[in-house]
Amino acid sequence: MVEALRERGWARFPFEEAVLAWAAMARAAALPRIADPGERQKWLTCEGTWFVGVDSLPNDARGAVPGGLPLPGAARAAAAALYGDLPLHAAQISVTWPGYPRPRAGEGEAAFRYRLRRDAAHVDGLLPVGAERRRMLKERHAYILGLPLTSCGPGASPFVIWEGSHEVMRAAFATALDPLDEGEWADADLTGIYHSARREVFETCRRVEIPARPGEAYLVHRHALHGVAPWKEGAAAPAEGRMIAYFRPELPAGTRAWLALP
Repeated sequence: MVEALRERGWARFPFEEAVLAWAAMARAAALPRIADPGERQKWLTCEGTWFVGVDSLPNDARGAVPGGLPLPGAARAAAAALYGDLPLHAAQISVTWPGYPRPRAGEGEAAFRYRLRRDAAHVDGLLPVGAERRRMLKERHAYILGLPLTSCGPGASPFVIWEGSHEVMRAAFATALDPLDEGEWADADLTGIYHSARREVFETCRRVEIPARPGEAYLVHRHALHGVAPWKEGAAAPAEGRMIAYFRPELPAGTRAWLALP
């Protein structure tokens, strides 16, 4: 699995009963948050077809929801072996429903086309800054760990990744960031090299959809270009939608680990 992560930029971990039990507890904890009016006002977008849910799961630093167990499983163990046993933040609860995507509030025609045709592909942690939305490295995640919370058909807006894109993107980021002191990274404008590398990825890397079920997990390289596929007509899903918990723990500040780690 570790070799798959290094070579392809992602690895799927097979079903485990302990992970299924965690997913059931996480789903039960997530549902009230998704129904909460304040959370819905903050995170329900794309004309009601996507609940973004950043930091919405009420878990502790071990991944345990109230009354539950710490996050178990081979994926979590592999991430800790590669990147250290980092504390877990409150997980994102990403939920999509039939009809996704529809235009997000404030999203222009070009941006919506990109969401529809390119799965809103992005690298996490590069945030749009200022009126011109310049891309800057504001969050240095160690990895992305996806844990499905509901059973859905493969067409229910699966996670999408471009295999091998982590190497293309890493090389571009290194060109821009290696000459700088680590303290300067957050203010470096990466927009040009990011867009150029992204175009190279679309031309040279294979797009792969990763549907998964509760009890499975997938680990994704922090530099990988990834997104969410449109919902396919007739895709099977429960009423609560396609629900996935995502962990993206941050690397320690003051290091060059975001570039240096495998």
